[in-house]
Amino acid sequence: MIKVTRINNQPITINADLIEFVESTPDTIVSTITGKKILIKESVDEVIEKVIAYRQKCFEKIRIEVEKRDKES
Repeated sequence: MIKVTRINNQPITINADLIEFVESTPDTIVSTITGKKILIKESVDEVIEKVIAYRQKCFEKIRIEVEKRDKES
């Protein structure tokens, strides 16, 4: 999940796994695989950075669990 801000300054949390694409027209629009379009204040690059950080956090937890399991073996 990533936290962004709607164009009306309302915070919203979006499931990063449902993002299909992000476009700048010049406002930033997040389109989801469910067909929803969300107009946000963050730039395309900021959304990309948030998604990367989210995925790194997810995979870090997996890596820690694998390392812990390997040490126990």
